Amino acid sequence: MTIKKVLLYIPLILILFLIQSFFWVPTYDKQATGNPARLVKYVQGSGGDAQILNPTLNADSSSSDICNLVFDGLIDLDKDLKYRPRLAKSWEQYEEAYLAINTLWFLPGGQLEKDAGNWPDMLAKALSSNKQWSENLQSIEVVAEETLEGEIEKVGYTLKQPARLKFTLKNIDQDFFEPIRKFLGEDYFKSFPYHQFIEAKNAGQQKNLEKQYKKILQVTEHNPVIVFDLRKDVVFHDGHPFDSGDVLFTYNSIINPKGTSPRKSDYEPVKFATVLGPHRIKFTYKRLFSPAIGSWSMGILPEHLLNEKKLQEEAKERGRDSEKFIMRDSNFGRHPIGTGAFEFVEWKSDEFIRLKRNENYWEGAPEYEEYVMRIIPDALTQEMEFYAGAIDNYSVQPHQVARFSKEEKFQSFSSIGYFYSYIGYNIRNPLFADAETRIALGMAVDIDPIIKYVLYGEGERVTGPYPKITEWYDPNVKPLPYDPEEALKILNTKGWKKNSDGWLEKDGKLFEFNLISNSGNAIRKNILTIVQESWRKIGVKCNTQLFEWAVFLKDFVNTLKYDALVLGWSMGIDPDLYQIWHSSQSGPRQLNFVGYKNAEADRLITRIRKEYDRSKQVEMARELHRIIARDQPYTFLYVAKSTQVLDKKIAMVEKDEDGKEKYVKIYPTKDGRIQYYFNKWKKMSHLQADGPN
Repeated sequence: MTIKKVLLYIPLILILFLIQSFFWVPTYDKQATGNPARLVKYVQGSGGDAQILNPTLNADSSSSDICNLVFDGLIDLDKDLKYRPRLAKSWEQYEEAYLAINTLWFLPGGQLEKDAGNWPDMLAKALSSNKQWSENLQSIEVVAEETLEGEIEKVGYTLKQPARLKFTLKNIDQDFFEPIRKFLGEDYFKSFPYHQFIEAKNAGQQKNLEKQYKKILQVTEHNPVIVFDLRKDVVFHDGHPFDSGDVLFTYNSIINPKGTSPRKSDYEPVKFATVLGPHRIKFTYKRLFSPAIGSWSMGILPEHLLNEKKLQEEAKERGRDSEKFIMRDSNFGRHPIGTGAFEFVEWKSDEFIRLKRNENYWEGAPEYEEYVMRIIPDALTQEMEFYAGAIDNYSVQPHQVARFSKEEKFQSFSSIGYFYSYIGYNIRNPLFADAETRIALGMAVDIDPIIKYVLYGEGERVTGPYPKITEWYDPNVKPLPYDPEEALKILNTKGWKKNSDGWLEKDGKLFEFNLISNSGNAIRKNILTIVQESWRKIGVKCNTQLFEWAVFLKDFVNTLKYDALVLGWSMGIDPDLYQIWHSSQSGPRQLNFVGYKNAEADRLITRIRKEYDRSKQVEMARELHRIIARDQPYTFLYVAKSTQVLDKKIAMVEKDEDGKEKYVKIYPTKDGRIQYYFNKWKKMSHLQADGPN
């Protein structure tokens, strides 16, 4: 058989398979009347199988989807993107701050105060006129001197920790020490006699320690604290009670040096954990880091099933080396037990994962009795299975939205998420060093047609570095206008003039560069073509090229060897943009690969991640948005919409005061999560005349 005939034959087989599949699987209507059990089973289609069902170890979306049903975290996001209680019924945040006392220091006025016990009253009195400082201060106490042993950069040392003042603050305040600095004078901190307190065990290495003095002995120290009060009515799926020991165990398993959790960096800021009771636990942080609260949305593990003794027993039963056997090796990752709304039942690799509802769930049992994730890698097969009613969800491609919206038996949910696309300029290249030049390039590109024709209208303009759905995004920042004539004028003022061939030229050099992106993405490929043509019209010579993803990252992005690129960011809920935009993160293999550097942006980025007052974070984040939008290190393009489709017979069950049920339409959260109320979802056997109310 010739290659040509084979190529013709393969699509025919695929079409016959899909037609056959369609008729093999009964339609939803037939399933509902002929098999009532289908009404109480939700079937999720997934493009890929899960890897490991352990919330501390998984790193793929399929595993995460299952873990979110099987496990609960201490907190999670509510419908308005604020943190809400889960396994923690409440929490409080405050601060314990420390000041190292130098009793050989002359205080303002020339007084030498050698007695550390006098410092609390002295400082409280000196700063009593500062109302904000005084009202935030809950207590001051003296922490006695102590001797500590340590090692840094392979140099052992002895630290004779001086007496310190411990300030307990009602609210975390990154500026708490500023009034103290003004009172004591800046020389107190600059001239602190570290050498009197730090001694190398090997005298010959003392010089090596000098550059590490400030790390070993912190004159001022911020220690934010989170105290969680846990629910007392929660049990794991095997009936074992949940308590603070499970939370401590989960934390320790993540930071365990032998562990392989991809979430270690989220918990690195924790200084130590303290169990305050069976249902109360305290986490003290080593520095200011406001995003830390979000890490506690991760699922909590059962200590009684995964402690060291249990792992050793499992290793012995399976004939494994107990010294090398770690949690990742445990069968728990294939048979998870959590506290979540659904219990694990069965996992058949590359076929399905089956869960059943937790009848004893602390928040009330879900409406669905069963949840099944079916692994269907082919998108076309997923679509056919959805039409046939064999799966209950379908993620619609942009070009399919209009068609599905006309289907009366479906309900669709379109929302913008946390992802945005952009053109990034390598600011190290002299062509892009000037902000006005970058603005001109952005003004030459008409983005609206990209949204209309490439995304089929399924997208919105964005103007800055934050997800548009968050409060950090400044809605008052306007997108660059499409104005190629003005763009050309700006470039003309920079000395760029069109030559006889129509290309912009200055000092004998063309305005020419390469615009690259990754292959395998049809949308980005189209953007490259559109942008190239837009810039050609004003005389900018842009060459485009696509590279396989691994090559694109390794040879161009990570090495910073590119001119401009088309990419996108999938952002989180937190306003911390340190890794992407801070100037210290602009080296090879770092995320500020465009090389953006702005001192005011750096200041705001640093303060945002140390700020715990949400209103202040919003104010600073929007200011940062305005600065980056002004500098245009990116030409910000769009945020694409995501559309999910469900059968209209699926609705939410709500109960009135008398316990009478009523069906209401499913509605998404602010960030488009339709499954936020999944435990209330239920399938009706027949669609009511007007559907759910």
